[in-house]
Amino acid sequence: MPDYPFNTVIVGLLEVNCNLVQLPGSRTLYIIDPGGDWKLIESESRKFDYDEAVILFTHAHVDHISGAGEIADALNIRRVYLNPDDKFIYYSPSNTVGGYIPAAEDLPDTIWPPNDPRMQVILCPGHSPGGVSYYFPEIATVFSGDTLFYESIGRTDLPGGDQDALESTVRTRLFTLPDDTRVVPGHGPFTSIGFERKNNPYVV
Repeated sequence: MPDYPFNTVIVGLLEVNCNLVQLPGSRTLYIIDPGGDWKLIESESRKFDYDEAVILFTHAHVDHISGAGEIADALNIRRVYLNPDDKFIYYSPSNTVGGYIPAAEDLPDTIWPPNDPRMQVILCPGHSPGGVSYYFPEIATVFSGDTLFYESIGRTDLPGGDQDALESTVRTRLFTLPDDTRVVPGHGPFTSIGFERKNNPYVV
């Protein structure tokens, strides 16, 4: 059994935290940021008993979307959610990481917004214009993408990045969540809202 009420699979060259979330009593499996290694994600999905899998993107940078086409085909996923403000990144041939991660191909079409009363979508511009976080109150967890990390925040030197917007997002939208909210970032270790509010050197 996982240590948390979701399973995290580390995928791709940049070690993205891809999270598989199924709320108690729900028949939906959320796959957040399938950034690569789709066969590993497919294998992890077999640990869940669900009727439908859905993809949620926190943003559209290539390291977070590269496995989406394959996993959507493998699991017959029909609902893929991305904030439209990031679509110009999602489909861009320049959405690469140097010579290491090429632009994603055969990406599924996206829709917006998700409509689940048990999940709150928090708009988080800054790292990218359409960045979002997904907050699940009943498991006291927010999946923050590349907006908020353990003692850090996202970079803003990529297309559409905005440092002032990012800092404002963290202070006014994420730091309003309860202190005990678990923060699962797009990369690296988990943290909490209370810890980051007191200790994050970029936004204290």
